Amino acid sequence: MITDVKMTDFLAENNSCGQNLLRLMSRGNAIIAELLRLKAYIPPVFRLDTKQDQQKYGEIISDFIYFKTSDAFDHKIDNNSQLQDLDEEFRENYLEILTRFYLAFESIHKYVSDLNRFLNDLEEGLFIQQSLESVLLTEDGKQLLCEALYLYGVMLLVVDLNIDGIIRERILVSYYRYSAQRSSTDSNIDDVCKLLRSTGFTTAKRVPNYPDEYFRRMPVNVVYVDMVIGRLRSDDVYNQISAYPFPEHRSTALATQAAMLFVCMFFMPSVLHNQTAVLREIVDKYFPDNWVLSIYMGITVNLLEWWDPYKAARTALANSLEPSNVHAQAQRHADKLQKLIPQTQQLMKEGALVEENVLDHVNKVINIARECNVTLRWLMLHTSTPVTGWDGNKRCKQLREQVIADAKYSPQQVFELLLNTGQFELKLKEMFKQLLAEKENKWEKFKKEGVERLTELADVFSGTKPLTRVEKNDNLKTWFNEIARQIDSLRLNETSAAGRKIVQLIQALEEVQEFHQLESNLQVRQFLADTCSFLHQMIRTSNIKEEVLITLHIVGDLSYAWEIIDLYTTYMQEGIKKDPSLVIKLRATFLKLASALEIPLLRINQAKSQDLVSVSQYYSGELVAYVRKVIHIIPETMFGQLARIVHLQTSVIKELPTRLEKEKLKEYAQLDHRIEVAKLTHSISVFTEGILMMKTTLVGIIRIDPKQLLEDGIRKELVKHIALALHNGLIFNPKAKTSELVPKLEALERIMDGHRRSFSYVQDYVSVCGLKILQEEVSRIISYNVEQECNSFLRHKVQDWQSIHQSRTVPIPIFSPVDSASVNFIGRLAREIIRITDPKMTVYVENMTAWYDLRTHTEILNMKFFSKIKRAIGTAGLTGLDRLFSFMIVTELQLFLNTLQKGLLKDQAWLDMFESVSSKLAPNTSLVSNPAKFYTQHTSRAQKVWPQMLDWVHKVGQMQILKKHIAYELNTSCKFDSKHLAAALQAMNDGLLAEIERHYKDPTMPYPREENPLLYELSTYLDWAGISDPFSKIYVTAQNLQHISLLMFLLAVSQISKLQHVKNIGLVCKKPQEPVDGVSFTVGIQTFLRQFHPEVRNQFLVYFSQYINSLIAACPSLYEDQPAPTV
Repeated sequence: MITDVKMTDFLAENNSCGQNLLRLMSRGNAIIAELLRLKAYIPPVFRLDTKQDQQKYGEIISDFIYFKTSDAFDHKIDNNSQLQDLDEEFRENYLEILTRFYLAFESIHKYVSDLNRFLNDLEEGLFIQQSLESVLLTEDGKQLLCEALYLYGVMLLVVDLNIDGIIRERILVSYYRYSAQRSSTDSNIDDVCKLLRSTGFTTAKRVPNYPDEYFRRMPVNVVYVDMVIGRLRSDDVYNQISAYPFPEHRSTALATQAAMLFVCMFFMPSVLHNQTAVLREIVDKYFPDNWVLSIYMGITVNLLEWWDPYKAARTALANSLEPSNVHAQAQRHADKLQKLIPQTQQLMKEGALVEENVLDHVNKVINIARECNVTLRWLMLHTSTPVTGWDGNKRCKQLREQVIADAKYSPQQVFELLLNTGQFELKLKEMFKQLLAEKENKWEKFKKEGVERLTELADVFSGTKPLTRVEKNDNLKTWFNEIARQIDSLRLNETSAAGRKIVQLIQALEEVQEFHQLESNLQVRQFLADTCSFLHQMIRTSNIKEEVLITLHIVGDLSYAWEIIDLYTTYMQEGIKKDPSLVIKLRATFLKLASALEIPLLRINQAKSQDLVSVSQYYSGELVAYVRKVIHIIPETMFGQLARIVHLQTSVIKELPTRLEKEKLKEYAQLDHRIEVAKLTHSISVFTEGILMMKTTLVGIIRIDPKQLLEDGIRKELVKHIALALHNGLIFNPKAKTSELVPKLEALERIMDGHRRSFSYVQDYVSVCGLKILQEEVSRIISYNVEQECNSFLRHKVQDWQSIHQSRTVPIPIFSPVDSASVNFIGRLAREIIRITDPKMTVYVENMTAWYDLRTHTEILNMKFFSKIKRAIGTAGLTGLDRLFSFMIVTELQLFLNTLQKGLLKDQAWLDMFESVSSKLAPNTSLVSNPAKFYTQHTSRAQKVWPQMLDWVHKVGQMQILKKHIAYELNTSCKFDSKHLAAALQAMNDGLLAEIERHYKDPTMPYPREENPLLYELSTYLDWAGISDPFSKIYVTAQNLQHISLLMFLLAVSQISKLQHVKNIGLVCKKPQEPVDGVSFTVGIQTFLRQFHPEVRNQFLVYFSQYINSLIAACPSLYEDQPAPTV
């Protein structure tokens, strides 16, 4: 444990040598925090775990083999337009996170380069009157120089343990390819790649010469390494021995130093290989009774497996690992565990840890705290599987099993001692802090009381203040005045002298009673007893020293359990389930664990670095996340009970009618079920009370509010249940004869209604706004899934960690895709709706606002279907579907346009045909002779093209109709549920459109600026309220294409012959074998033309009018009752 020792001259602000070294240490701790933070942000694509990722990205992601074949690799991408496009998209999406990873990797290289530069400057005398030897003689200098090497070693291990070598290589190669660093002259990317290339480390098998070869990649001054190892071997670098006076605690006292020595020796592996005497000395001093140690923030290692390849180290460690020694140590700590649990329980009883008892037995209390922590440390470390290591090491497993057997290890008992120790220490610390704050006032108060008592006695013996049966005595009067003066002269800052003097004064007051026979007078005796009591209190007050708090802080270190504490989470949660008030005791344990934050923050704080906030935020966030994980058992249990309550209320307990016959009263009472509901509700409120009993606690720099903790826990459990219901409820079988869509939506609706009922029922018992939480979280889940589904249509994707809808506190679960087309449930729902309303299989009848099967003429979907969607996935679900359909329409339109631009409209034969048709139709006011033959002749020439174009037009039209229905449902429900909002939005929209229209008529009138969010935010509200017309939307920006209106006209003419108009139904196809959905086709054509300048649409209409006029003129008998259209 690193303690904040008194700042000596070496760390003075005017000492450039000390300040440079301190800033370097600050940077080192910040780098490690960033590396630990980044392990959660490794893009999954760089793992290439799935076959899909390998097929898609395998040709653009490479490890360091790229540097040998870079030309061929880049050439392959450059010659393939698809790969080029994918590579560019990949760069846009991942360059930001790649840059962050690279900067973290580069900072390791920069750190060791700066350390080497500092050592060179020190050697060359750049720092006046400072050398390596003189810096090592100062306390702070020695600590910082040892830490400098140790932190570099920790960085290398942290990188290798948390970011696989192959992933590092892929990240570095991708960054090298995509960034400008490769061409920069001052770039050190080559050195970074050399330092962090894969070591081959895996948990399956140890690679030879690991980690020696890894630590040698960037050499450090050999003399410096040797001197650091020498200091760590021989000195008590952090003065910890004073906090652990007992010999059997020495290895615990030097545990931090032992961890530093363990890391630093890998920079000089020759010591581990050959210097048996040195290793024996190290083992005897640091590892006589332990072999598992924590090297940094809970990263634990087992010496047996890490030192196995080194002969000298293995030989020296053999004595400690003798079965007899292992048995003795395990037995010793097991006995202590059995002894300490009742002792700590006794101390926690009411009235045990009171001021008088603690101050009288302060050393005894500190010894118990010390014993508890030493026992906990040994048992927790030696019975757990180390965070680092290799899976196949049987000897480690056997050793751990022997410890567990010999110590009769019971995790519940260890957890109980941890709880008791945390609570006992917290109470002791709070008491001592209060005592220290009041120390001076109490001293003065007791002194004043003592002086007043003796002055009164002096007055009594002077005869001026009469007291029953007390004779005047000038000698006693003078003596008591003198003693009062002596007491008044006592000074708190002269603790030793004052203590001796008080003992003498107490002795004198006791003796005066005997010599002058004052015992017979009860009042005088009471005055003297009170004075002696005040003097005793003064001695106790003088014993209140800050050293006690410092010792408690040192011995109470729990940083070694930063990772392995998770092994006890189950026992914590089981305890909370049995007794929710256990949360109060756990608070002390969490605060004890929070003390670990001081290790990485000490040097950052001393250096006054700006990294303090970000590093504090990271470690505090990790601890708060763990607290949430433990406490989450409460909402988890609550949801189980809520499910039972909802089942009883919806399926078992009958709803009371408004009128009830007396004979049926018993039938409707259902007392057993109602009492079960009452018991479950009471249990929920007890759990809530348990978490709310935990005080607001500052964990690191994050303040935990128990009410917020409860709400976040409820949100997290709710999100888990809702996301799972949506995922499982919306999986469809495309081969099913009848669609499963409606039954699945109805089942999902029942689940959602159950959650709504349960939250409505329970919100008052748990003191949260249940329905508000439900609405917010359902909207967030759906918005997140829509965003992720839409990513497949976007070039610049929104990564999970960039999403505004995703949260670390209340994460939305991510499920693996169940089909190749969709990412999640919203995509599956959208594609299922598209599948069952496919224009090839169905026809949309506008008058009935429903889809019918082409062959059987049975109804497939109608208006009510969209109400079912709303009830199942809410307004957010409908809006999400609308947005997804918009992306699909954009994709279809872009594909359509790209095909036309790169195919038809670039083919000279097609262009010649269009020119020919256009010239024959000119002027468009004229009539075409023999139109049937003319138009058929030209449409038949494109017979191969029409099916593909028809398919695109159908898809766009189909989705537009779906969007129209969604907008109608949204708007209707908005008018019913929020009529004032609907009216306000409509008025705002109309007003804004009127203002924009005025601006275009008169540019001097105001118009919203680009940075003004009004239009963007209003359009979002309008989409959610269904105040929009999909048919008038522009989805893509398209330049006017030559002959596009003619092409679309010919397409329309080619399909008209397949359609017929049926009264009261509309346009339907003549033959089911040639399916054309008239409404979808019309809407699709209209949408496509809407994307161009109005001139294109007008020209299309001109062609159509000419076509109709020509047909009427050619067959006047057929159309004699119809008026001819005018152009």
